[in-house]
Amino acid sequence: MLSKYNSGFYMPALVLFIGLGVGFFVSAFGIYKKNNLVGNYNHLNKIAYFNGQTSFVPKEIIENEDNLDVLGSKSEKKEKRIEVDLSKQKLYAYEGSKKKFSFDVSTGKWNLTPTGEFRIWTKLKYTLMTGGSKDNNSYYYLPNVPFTMYFYKDYGIHGAYWHDNFGHPMSHGCVNMRPSEAEKLFYWANPVVPKGKNSVLSSDDNKGTKVIIYGKAPKN
Repeated sequence: MLSKYNSGFYMPALVLFIGLGVGFFVSAFGIYKKNNLVGNYNHLNKIAYFNGQTSFVPKEIIENEDNLDVLGSKSEKKEKRIEVDLSKQKLYAYEGSKKKFSFDVSTGKWNLTPTGEFRIWTKLKYTLMTGGSKDNNSYYYLPNVPFTMYFYKDYGIHGAYWHDNFGHPMSHGCVNMRPSEAEKLFYWANPVVPKGKNSVLSSDDNKGTKVIIYGKAPKN
């Protein structure tokens, strides 16, 4: 039990100690709040929030949003993929969630275009295609088919110079494109064709772009 003297000394000292502690906490919290520059970004409205203020993000930053260098560390390039919607006779090319191309195509009429998930296994700038049957008037002999990308056995995505009915099934199972559009896709997709070469096979170091085909082609 404290003596009268000690009690009288102890209480003011305790109050002083608590007061100093509270003062230090309030001061430190104020410094923390001042320097806690927390930011956020509203992707929908393209508005940045930082240190209690809002600002609209400049147009040139929005256009390059997928390639921003975050905290000085460049993010890994988003994977490319090609999607073919048979029901709509459309081809879409993506890098991550960003759509790069959208083209009308012609898929299988005499043979069905395979559905599922594949990868481009070879690319040829020009190639000969022949097949079909003379008995049912489906025979074809097509030299120099441009910008061919085989994704499953002998099924490929390629330019077609022999018709202009894109948006409707017209092929023996391949994915037909306008030659000018097939050229864009050819040089965008992987594997990369080495400089000075007209063809390439995919490899572990030069993988082919993923190809996803779904839906059901309409009947002509």
